[in-house]
Amino acid sequence: MSDLAIDPRLAKYRRRKFTNFIALVLSLGAMSFGLFWLAWILFETIRLGVGGLVLATFTQMTPPPNEVGGLANAIYGSFLMVLIATFVGAPVGIMAGIYLAEYDSKGWLASLTRFVNDILLSAPSIVIGLFVYAVVVARFKSFSGWAGAIALALIVIPVVIRTTENMLQLVPAGLREAAYALGAPKWKVVLGITLKAARAGVVTGILLAVARIAGETAPLLFTALNNQFWTSNLGEPMASLPVTIFKFAMSPYENWQQLAWAGVFLITVAVLGLNILARVLTRHKN
Repeated sequence: MSDLAIDPRLAKYRRRKFTNFIALVLSLGAMSFGLFWLAWILFETIRLGVGGLVLATFTQMTPPPNEVGGLANAIYGSFLMVLIATFVGAPVGIMAGIYLAEYDSKGWLASLTRFVNDILLSAPSIVIGLFVYAVVVARFKSFSGWAGAIALALIVIPVVIRTTENMLQLVPAGLREAAYALGAPKWKVVLGITLKAARAGVVTGILLAVARIAGETAPLLFTALNNQFWTSNLGEPMASLPVTIFKFAMSPYENWQQLAWAGVFLITVAVLGLNILARVLTRHKN
């Protein structure tokens, strides 16, 4: 083979290698840029948040300016509304996902449901908050914990629908066919075979949905509003960590700002824990 035949190949190889090097450098640079800001945010959250974590933070109510207090009512309100939203939204999302994956994957109703679900997934949370405000708060003429839970449930549902449908579609068709060959009815195949096989993925989707709503502020501003005092009545305005953080962080009072950072740290740890748990469940599934 002549040198004339080798040189073009060698030049092409060198160009591809140089292009690959440039792409690798740009990719590493973009990753380093993102990790730098993420590390900085986490560092500031830990540095400023840990200092506000004292016993009073978990036992006392949100205080007036320049007085000692805590976040007990906000923590309880967030936990209660997120819990109710999860128990309302997760079953609806799972059943809708089962319908889309197992019963009517190509029908017009399934296509319409997926279209609406995509809109809900991409819709800003403040739009959902305004919708619940118009439907619930304005009609009953009162902010309430129920309205906040409904708004959060509407955020949970599309996430769980998408995750459940995708996980069920990953189950091999041979499992379904084997169950049908043994005479199992459709509902038993879904509950005992496909849903059981996709259980880890479905639970992961629920955890990711909970992690998303745990830090939502805009829907709660229009629905649950806030409450400086402890309340277990969901028919009244109810405090929540995201709204309290928003209110305290914008204030000029040092004690409120310290409590805001403590709340940020608590939400960050909770969301991080849920994401780690979701990763562990997914890895166990694989």
